[in-house]
Amino acid sequence: MARPKTVLWVDDEVESLAAHVLFLEEQGYEVECTAHGDDAIALLQRRPYGVILLDEQLPGKRGLELVAEIRAIDAAVPVVMITKSEEAGTMREAIGVEMDDYLVKPVNPRQVLSAITRLIEGAQIRRQRMAQDFVQRFRELEQRRSAQMGWREWIELIAELASWEVRLGSGDESGLREALSTLQQSLHEDFAQFIEANYPRWLADAKADRPPLSVDVGEEFLVPILRTEGRVLLVVLDCLRLDQWELLKPLITEFFDMEVSYYFSILPTATPYSRNAIFSGLFPVEIAERYPQWWADRGEDSLNAHEDELLREQLRDLTGTEVPVHYEKLSTTSGGSEMLKRLPAHLAEDGVTALVFNFVDQLTHGRGEHAILYEVAKNASALRNLTRTWFRTSALFQALREAERRRVSVLLTTDHGSIHCHTPATVFAKRDATANLRYKFGEDLRAERSDAAILVKDLPAWGLPDRGLGVRMLLATGDRFFVYPTKLREYQARYRGAFLHGGVTPEEVILPIALLTPRRGR
Repeated sequence: MARPKTVLWVDDEVESLAAHVLFLEEQGYEVECTAHGDDAIALLQRRPYGVILLDEQLPGKRGLELVAEIRAIDAAVPVVMITKSEEAGTMREAIGVEMDDYLVKPVNPRQVLSAITRLIEGAQIRRQRMAQDFVQRFRELEQRRSAQMGWREWIELIAELASWEVRLGSGDESGLREALSTLQQSLHEDFAQFIEANYPRWLADAKADRPPLSVDVGEEFLVPILRTEGRVLLVVLDCLRLDQWELLKPLITEFFDMEVSYYFSILPTATPYSRNAIFSGLFPVEIAERYPQWWADRGEDSLNAHEDELLREQLRDLTGTEVPVHYEKLSTTSGGSEMLKRLPAHLAEDGVTALVFNFVDQLTHGRGEHAILYEVAKNASALRNLTRTWFRTSALFQALREAERRRVSVLLTTDHGSIHCHTPATVFAKRDATANLRYKFGEDLRAERSDAAILVKDLPAWGLPDRGLGVRMLLATGDRFFVYPTKLREYQARYRGAFLHGGVTPEEVILPIALLTPRRGR
């Protein structure tokens, strides 16, 4: 809500303010002056003001002493302290009571105008500029669709769109948000075609120009830090979207210098595949061949039971030596508290401390099961804000602070993102098909509409173990979720509007990976 263009100026030298008042009135502001603090409080009780200019030296109560009374009447009104004193103590007091600005006399009219314009109209001016910038950039981004994009261009485009999604989400820009959402959705078909045409080639040709994939995280990002510094904290925050990451970055950069890169999740974009690939440096077909005891057909829920062992094996292969590893998977608050007790000792030792946090994944899945969670995270913006609220008080944030205190660099990433699904896609399969909503394995599996999913007949060519004669894989595209003809209404009621993963959209596939270097002691 915009504040009125009215100014209450409290100064015991009212007669000296005539030129300032005239100048502000010429700029469209209504100015009311008073020489006494009690009169100012009485005026404020009768009407709201856009900003209060408050002299520190007043008869009776000091200006600073009036701030609490002002806040009690209008907690949101901006207050600017104007004082003759240049003493550091006065300035510190003003900062201590959360003064919105601080000016030292003598002040000129334009100096005052600048302060009140920023406080009264600043948010609106920034929104207008952001809208102008977006409209101009939007045309350029739309034009890029007609060009043939490689993986670098896809990363650049999707990262920028995620940034715009967060920026537009912070203001009342429903029209611009709708335009952005339309552009994001229009890219889904292009991205699916890009992946279908290139993913098998990336896996088949060792010399292919391809993006970093989940299997490359250890070699390209983790081991170089380990070799340089001897110890590193690896954090995998399960199921984190790029827009959620954009909202977490400002909280992290207060304590770390940040170098952000991006990579593509392997397919399917689901934890049993993508996260195992991070910890092993192998595609699922390679894990099944090399470590069959850790990839037995026991159901997908158990496939991530050996991330600790897989990481140790990968580090030994990459470094030629045994690397100490401390691994923990966090799913509960109590587990986080216990981990934080052990963490200082782990960070003090050489090697890799690896932490997996499942909160965002649990939130994403739990949202579809619990009405309260669905209501507080009903769209992407609400999900972002809930993620940030959790992060501020999470064991993850405390773990990062501990690493910063101990000057241990952090490699922070995720295993896959998620997509807000609204469109049911009917599939046909035999009874043994897997139950996943964004990807399925099954015999004679097919989608009713060919554009609803990528059909994969040669599983090893996509880095996946062969599941037997006739078994195929479907990967959902766009915002679709799979339904069976016999359960169409049930699935629509239950899963429409859910955030799901496993399919092929930029939101699920393109992921951030950040090197966090502690600032402490620099």
